[in-house]
Amino acid sequence: MNAELADTLETDPLDRLGFLLARHGAIVSSRMEHAFALCGLTLRQGATLILLGRSGNMSQQGVAGALEVDPSVLCGILNDLESTQFVERRRDPADRRRHIVAITEEGGRVLAKAQEAIEKVERELFADLTAEELATLRDLLSRVRTSKGDIACTER
Repeated sequence: MNAELADTLETDPLDRLGFLLARHGAIVSSRMEHAFALCGLTLRQGATLILLGRSGNMSQQGVAGALEVDPSVLCGILNDLESTQFVERRRDPADRRRHIVAITEEGGRVLAKAQEAIEKVERELFADLTAEELATLRDLLSRVRTSKGDIACTER
């Protein structure tokens, strides 16, 4: 065990990194869920629209891989997004077994509204951090050891 980790273990239990990450993670998750809910979306639906808004369209399998969700879970997310006409699925003309998922105009409008809500949440959360500190935080969090098999989020 390295000396820094040993020092951390001897501090106040509420200051342990795992606890702090869990606490702040829960708060951030709650605020993000609220921001998406204002737009009529769940967190996973919002993440799906963000991905499709960036990529234009993708295969259904590609969306599942990018979001790291089981294809059966993605099917439910896409069913809900399709019923609100935020996305559309169509067969890939090059391979009729594949479905292509695309964001619709209405989905683009909802996505713009959701992105504004998310940006507001992030401005509030990170108001006391400089751009350099945010870059450092992003880098450090990307190096925390988790695996694709870990459960990242749940729908409530």
